[in-house]
Amino acid sequence: PQGRMLRASDVRVIDGDTVDISGQAANVRLVGFNTPETWRPSCSKELEVGRRATARLTDLVRKAQSIEFRHVACSCRKGTEGTDQCNFGRQCGSLIVNGIDVGRTLIQESLAVPYRCSATSCPRRPQVWCQ
Repeated sequence: PQGRMLRASDVRVIDGDTVDISGQAANVRLVGFNTPETWRPSCSKELEVGRRATARLTDLVRKAQSIEFRHVACSCRKGTEGTDQCNFGRQCGSLIVNGIDVGRTLIQESLAVPYRCSATSCPRRPQVWCQ
């Protein structure tokens, strides 16, 4: 399904897998991948790779010829989406830049790992950055 077409100025990158999109009620957690934490990282390598992922996502958005946002349901217990009990109150979605999901690009560049959730929950976040 097609989503909402955006301009680069509609997207503010928060970190490698979270964005603020103009007109959305809450920040958006991008789904299908996970990037290292930049807030409270477990080690210095995680922080460094997390900063690189954030910079790369910013670069992808800034240089995009086309940006599409697709809202998806968050993987949370029924009735909790949009609350702190679900994804820290964030919405969920995909960001497609020049026809390619940004998660795919970040995974290919070793700045993210695949991260798949079920309909109602997500696994523990992978801790691959500090090994």
